[in-house]
Amino acid sequence: MSTFEIRPIRAGDDAAMADVIRTVMPEFGATGSGFAISDPEVDWMSRAYAAPRHAYFVVERDGRVLGGAGVAPLVGGDAGVCELRKMYFLPEARGSGAGTAMMARCLDAARGFGFRQCYLETLTGMDAAMRLYERSGFRRIDAPLGATGHGGCNRFYLLDL
Repeated sequence: MSTFEIRPIRAGDDAAMADVIRTVMPEFGATGSGFAISDPEVDWMSRAYAAPRHAYFVVERDGRVLGGAGVAPLVGGDAGVCELRKMYFLPEARGSGAGTAMMARCLDAARGFGFRQCYLETLTGMDAAMRLYERSGFRRIDAPLGATGHGGCNRFYLLDL
C-alpha cells in the first residue's frame, strides 16, 4: 500500500465501512449472531461513534475506504475501560503498516477520553490481528469483560493505558 490516510469516519463512509466489515468477517468464519457483523450499528457507524467518549477512524487510500477501527466505553464494564471495536481491513490494506498506525490513533483517542484500560475481543484464526495486539502491549486474559454481546469471540485482551 503506497500512502494511506487515517481520519475520523464521516457519514459518507458508512456504506463503505459496512461493506468492509461484511467482506472481512466471513473470511474468518465470523458470521451470524454473536459477532460484530450482526450489530445494528454496522450500517451507521458515523452516528454510533458520534456519542461522547466514542471515536471511529477509517483508513483511506486514493479516496477508497479500506478499513477502520474505533473505541467506545465497554458496555457493562467499568467506566475507566474502553473497548477497541470493529477493527477490520480489506486484504489490500493488510501488511502495510495501516494496522499499527490505526492502533496508535485509537489508543491515543482512548487516552484522550480518560480511559485507563482498553479491552478487545477476537477469535481464533485472526493470527495477524493477535500479533498486532500483542506488539501494541495488549495481554491475553482468560475471560471476557463487560457485556458486548459477542459470544462468538473466544480470545480476550486487555491493555493498561
